[in-house]
Amino acid sequence: SSGINAEWPLRPGEPGIRVGKILIQRDEESEDKHPIFYYKKLPSDIADCFVLLVDPMLGTAGSCMCAMDCLVEHGVDPKNVLFVNLLCCKYGMQKLQAKFPDLKVITFNIDGYLNDDKYLVPGIGDFGDRYYGTNH
Repeated sequence: SSGINAEWPLRPGEPGIRVGKILIQRDEESEDKHPIFYYKKLPSDIADCFVLLVDPMLGTAGSCMCAMDCLVEHGVDPKNVLFVNLLCCKYGMQKLQAKFPDLKVITFNIDGYLNDDKYLVPGIGDFGDRYYGTNH
């Protein structure tokens, strides 16, 4: 749900852009913080599109890999995907690139590591909680 926050800045620059949604949230109660897939709604011709995949943070890479699996299942070639995020760490980037070596990535900062709770350090806390004013 945090990636949706990047949609509104794109609309003025490209009013005809089509938007798909993939809702994934990591399981905060699990030790490995694995992703849980909840929902998808994608353009019917997504396999023929260049896809901008947006998520503010990449820690374990679980959510991004889950989203990429969904896109690939719908015929999207990883070469036609650009993943954009604000913060990541080497661990997550290495996992992501190992599974999807043709995926292009733009990140604005690479944090040092993941702590025992699988949060980026120094990081910014939970992006969704900060953006939506929630506390999970």
